[in-house]
Amino acid sequence: MKKIAILQSNYIPWKGVFDMMNKVDTFVFFEDVDFTKRDWRTRNKIKTSEGEVWLTIPVKKAPRGTKICEIEISQDENWQEKHYKTITQYYKRAKYFEDYKWLLEKIYLEKKWTNLSEFNIFTNTLIARELGIKTEFINSKDLNTTGTKDDKLIEIVKALKGDYYLSGPAAKDYIVNEKFEKNGIKLAYIKYNYPEYSQINGEFNHFVTILDVLFNMGKETINYIFTGDIEEI
Repeated sequence: MKKIAILQSNYIPWKGVFDMMNKVDTFVFFEDVDFTKRDWRTRNKIKTSEGEVWLTIPVKKAPRGTKICEIEISQDENWQEKHYKTITQYYKRAKYFEDYKWLLEKIYLEKKWTNLSEFNIFTNTLIARELGIKTEFINSKDLNTTGTKDDKLIEIVKALKGDYYLSGPAAKDYIVNEKFEKNGIKLAYIKYNYPEYSQINGEFNHFVTILDVLFNMGKETINYIFTGDIEEI
């Protein structure tokens, strides 16, 4: 079976996204759909000695219906340097920070980014390859699909000659299982059930960027994050 996952690009996402990437043959960045404000596309959390802190990418105002791939980053704030300094400040004492400092430099210091989707896809792919993920990555805007909701997902899977669709658990609330079955596509959901790990900056928190795992676990990150289960329908 050819396994496909489809998900919007996120700002340096949490470990579960990379676990999903590793479980499929092709991972599609779902970029030709409407952008939603105050979502994971533009922000994520890190742990600090004062608790959770949101890091947010400033974007230019855009009319309703603007696609993710069309969103431009605002140049009014020096956000790349600010985020680099904030992450460094709170993780520089982590055991493996120095081993992955180069990732931060490549993400934030080598280029001034103007397009949100391009930035997120670059960082997602960069980290995935560092984790040894060999999955094929595709941008949905290059597939020229025309459907909406489930129909668009099915159209993408078919365009890639897939017959197995792996979804995140939150999609259970709106995916119509029968549609996938009628189209000869096996439907499955990833189950996130990770143990805790040694984490600096206070009480343990699963729901932070993958950088937290890398800085705290180093090379063991690979053995840790690829442990989510799959529920097949």
